[in-house]
Amino acid sequence: MSDFFKGSKEFFPGIGKIGFEGKGSDNPLAFKFYNPGATVGAKTMEEHLRFSIAYWHSFCGDGVDPFGNATMDYPWAGEDMDGARMKLDAAFEFFTKIGAPFYAFHDADMAPAGDNQVEFEKNLMEMTDLARERQDATGVQLLWGTANMFSHPRYMNGAASNPDFAVIGHAAHQVKAALDATIKLGGSGFTFWGGREGYQTLWNTDMRRELDHIARFFAMARDYGRQQGFTGTFYIEPKAMEPSKHQYDFDASTVIGFLRHYGLDKDFKCNIEANHATLAGHDFVHDLRVCRDNGLLGSVDANRGDLMNGWDTDEFPTDVYQTTLAMIEILRMGGFTTGGLNFDAKRRRNSTDPEDLFLAHIAGMDAFAVGLAAAQKIIDDGKIDEMVKTRYASWDTGAGADFEAGKLTLEELAKMGEAGEPAIVSGKQEYIESLVNQYLFA
Repeated sequence: MSDFFKGSKEFFPGIGKIGFEGKGSDNPLAFKFYNPGATVGAKTMEEHLRFSIAYWHSFCGDGVDPFGNATMDYPWAGEDMDGARMKLDAAFEFFTKIGAPFYAFHDADMAPAGDNQVEFEKNLMEMTDLARERQDATGVQLLWGTANMFSHPRYMNGAASNPDFAVIGHAAHQVKAALDATIKLGGSGFTFWGGREGYQTLWNTDMRRELDHIARFFAMARDYGRQQGFTGTFYIEPKAMEPSKHQYDFDASTVIGFLRHYGLDKDFKCNIEANHATLAGHDFVHDLRVCRDNGLLGSVDANRGDLMNGWDTDEFPTDVYQTTLAMIEILRMGGFTTGGLNFDAKRRRNSTDPEDLFLAHIAGMDAFAVGLAAAQKIIDDGKIDEMVKTRYASWDTGAGADFEAGKLTLEELAKMGEAGEPAIVSGKQEYIESLVNQYLFA
């Protein structure tokens, strides 16, 4: 650990800094595929992947679920400032031992609520002063900050979308403080997770008015942030369900349409979470592609869901097919700028040993390292790209090119349809999938 921690309590005794030992190692507390300094393409793995640790799941999540009580006992548990300081030290011990260059947090993760909003802001500013010291001592940086505007009872009907104007003032106070904290900590992004921005029934909902209010609130937050010198990216994180029956941020396409309709797309991008995409009925890579095609892919919450369950299970990402597809999209957009791969993932409720927090992150980091290497091979080899290009070759010349250029009328296009039936052309899906296996395992 850094000299900063010498003499302080060690929360994960017996676990040192996690190193790369290669795929031949049988040491569970070592990376088999993630080698931070190894070069893939033009960057190191660390530069490509920009791993971030989620403060909330890793240091606040205690195993509670809708059917059972806590199963994880943390020495830093407590709702006072002493507990918050211990949790901060535990977090930075973990960040440095696992070797993650970034972390992300909700305001409520780091600071006790206090008796009112003013006291909460005071606690947050004190805690982020301490976090700034630890960042400077360790080199770990803030990827993005956010405000928890879904847990408190005042937000039961939403934050910016709430039908009661009085609630919006509380939301503004909280976002202002969270933005101030993010700027203080040098965060390169600020995320809006619309956990209750939606409705349960249209019988008592003015949907258009609520959407207008959300957009106005976002614009006000943007303007304040820019006035305070924040040059990073604002993110909206799509989520299909939980807790609202109808979420306004249902998926990437919905969010992009919202941003463009209200003229927010120059300052806001999407923070795509894998489990949220699958809850919307999409593959993870679908929402990544939608964002990349629209130039609005900003950051990624790296996790996965259990497709047998209909809720947000936030499991660690270990499916190398999914990580490969994700990294192809990230590489093809030129890589992250302000964003990264944030492990918005939690240990299973019965993974109760402190070392399980390390084992879970090692598994996720290794899975994305495998995906990165395979994605770079696929792009460099070009075979799959060439197959896609060939499949669409009829649009590159002649009448196909004229159609794309808007040079044909419907009558002219219809006349072409009088020719004989087009040839049946295979999409070669199974062959492409077998090629992916070769890139991954050959």
